[in-house]
Amino acid sequence: MNHKVVHTDKAPAAIGPYSQAVIHNNIVYCSGQIPLNPDSMELVEGGVEAQTRRVMENINEVLLEAGTNFGKVIKCSIFLDDMNDFKMVNQIYGEYFGENPPARETVAVETLPKNVLIEISCLAYI
Repeated sequence: MNHKVVHTDKAPAAIGPYSQAVIHNNIVYCSGQIPLNPDSMELVEGGVEAQTRRVMENINEVLLEAGTNFGKVIKCSIFLDDMNDFKMVNQIYGEYFGENPPARETVAVETLPKNVLIEISCLAYI
């Protein structure tokens, strides 16, 4: 059961006892990313649009550090604090995937860490 922990300073450091991602059997298990600026560890302001873009950029940096990219993502989970944001999130999310996007679910939750508007996790292959 060998696995490799992924860490990059180009994405926010973990704010709890977890890794940014773990690689096992050439599958990258990315922890949920929230809209923290990796340099300041401060929340991105500007509403769900700015927060979604920051989350996607954070995921991108973790994927790159793991040796993969959005084209190899096979599953995403999106957590929103308000399903009324779905249309905007869906539009921005779609900009990061090509013709064959990954499987996905989107759910509304009562509260997210640091009271952010969005969190996204994913699985990718190398």
